[in-house]
Amino acid sequence: MFAILMSRKSNAGTPTEGTTLHSYLESFQSLRFIPRFFKLIWLTDRKLFAANATVRLLSAFLPVIILWVGKEIIDEVILQAAADAKDLARLWTLVLVELGLAIVSDISGRFTGLTDGLLGDLYGNKSSVELIQKTAKMDLADLEDSEFYDKLERARRQTTSRVGLMSNVLAQVQDLITVVSLIAALIYFQPLLIVLLVISIIPAFVNELKYSKTSYSLMKSWTPERRELDYLRMIGASDVTAKEVKLFGLADYISGNFAKLSHKYYLANRAIAIGRSVWGSVFHLIGDLAYYGAYVLIVLRVVSGVLSVGQLTFLAGSFNRLRNKLQTIFFRFTKITESAMYLQDYFDFIDLEPKVPTTEDQLPLPLQITDGFTIENLSFSYPGSKKLVIDGLSFTLQKGEKLALVGENGAGKTTLVKLLLRLYEPTGGVIKLDGINIQRYDREAYQQFFGAIFQDFVKYYLDAKTNIAVGSIEDIDDNHKIRKSAELSLAAEVIDELPDGYDQTLGRRFKKGAELSGGQWQKIALARAYMADSEVIILDEPTSALDARAEYEAFQRFIGLTKGKTSIIISHRFSTVRMADRILVLKGGKALELGTHEELITNDQLYAELFDLQAEGYR
Repeated sequence: MFAILMSRKSNAGTPTEGTTLHSYLESFQSLRFIPRFFKLIWLTDRKLFAANATVRLLSAFLPVIILWVGKEIIDEVILQAAADAKDLARLWTLVLVELGLAIVSDISGRFTGLTDGLLGDLYGNKSSVELIQKTAKMDLADLEDSEFYDKLERARRQTTSRVGLMSNVLAQVQDLITVVSLIAALIYFQPLLIVLLVISIIPAFVNELKYSKTSYSLMKSWTPERRELDYLRMIGASDVTAKEVKLFGLADYISGNFAKLSHKYYLANRAIAIGRSVWGSVFHLIGDLAYYGAYVLIVLRVVSGVLSVGQLTFLAGSFNRLRNKLQTIFFRFTKITESAMYLQDYFDFIDLEPKVPTTEDQLPLPLQITDGFTIENLSFSYPGSKKLVIDGLSFTLQKGEKLALVGENGAGKTTLVKLLLRLYEPTGGVIKLDGINIQRYDREAYQQFFGAIFQDFVKYYLDAKTNIAVGSIEDIDDNHKIRKSAELSLAAEVIDELPDGYDQTLGRRFKKGAELSGGQWQKIALARAYMADSEVIILDEPTSALDARAEYEAFQRFIGLTKGKTSIIISHRFSTVRMADRILVLKGGKALELGTHEELITNDQLYAELFDLQAEGYR
């Protein structure tokens, strides 16, 4: 379980794309996802989005208006100070106007902040739901692929950061409008200031753009390592692994590997951070020199009488505001492009399509199984492997028949079940239902025929009622069905002893949760099979943690209550296996034997050998 390979890729570290033209183009190309992103936000809440955009549009003109009113106030003060007859009416009007504008600016800022947060929360929730739904539709082969998990990890990490992206883009549009109005004012009074402004901003912008791309490249290239860090963190501090960590003294090993890998990531990230900071300081110094050069120019114009004192304050304020706004815009742009690259990861994942082959002329499923299943020359190898786990397998499973699968570990029992369930598609051969290839049916509709409980069933840290209802979640409010399923699986005797009964949270993950033994969990899981009430029921070692008497009683009930239903049972206990109508013995993915218990004992091959070995253990 804890044999973690800590070998590293030789190229892991600081990305080398850096200053190349391709790197900058890639940053800009990532912006193509922004329209799709905002379309989804618009669909999330149209009224809230429209209100936010309207207030931002009005707020964009406030800075230049406030500066202009301030200029008028100063000029009016100087005018009244020099006048013999004081008329302060216009002055007080201007002061009240500026006060009103300041209040409106504050209110609009708070409103946009509020609506940004609400829109972000709504879209964050919606995109998380979309991510869950998309993951559920992907093939099991994808979910067991490490590269797929890297994509999923990058997409999952963006469900919260996209809230900031939305706010940044909206603020960017607002500030661009403000900048246009300020530039118009500067051009009107002193066009030379625009040249100095460009000198003060552009170098720092290029530096930020370069390092934002480098940071993203580092994050992307280290996705597998960061997933490994998360895994090490989990196994080192989890109730699931605590016993073995203590028993085998694994804490130092796990923490040591975590420290080594996390430090390598720290060093790679530190190099980027230092470079970004040093060059940022150099370019900021250039910007400061250009800014004060502009300030000197304005002062000289005032001293020479070309500009008034009010125009001095307006130009100085406009230039300073414009410089700050442009710095914010450029730096925010680098954050937007960086976030857009992460957004690309999300949309790339959402746009993935399952690899399951489908036919255009899909057939409707039969209301009931009439004949059963026919497996013809079935073969299967897992993705990336040439080894056949199922090799030329052929047999039939008739309606209402109870078939047991027997074989040593690795014989292909669980894989065969996954192929029947269409969790995987065959490499070769065909599975037919009532004489028709199961690939002709819609996969999700086809899977509704089955109720399956596996040995590695999920322990949901939810209440006992929900843990049973997952077998048929649409019946979660049918308390009678839930209680009946619990009684049939012997889970009722477990639940009756819990403080809150069916409302009791199971597991220790949450407060007031009750932990169950392995056998008790299996009784809960077995109840899900009764909840499903499906045409075909599959039990893959679901009672391995039960004692012999409890397992025998559970299967006696199962055999009686599934009369007329098609069933597949995988079990290593022959007291259970012999209850089946027929037994299929697998070896190396091939059918070695097929028959009743009595026939296979007489056959004196692998089944008889395994039966005798187990029987000897009880003598």
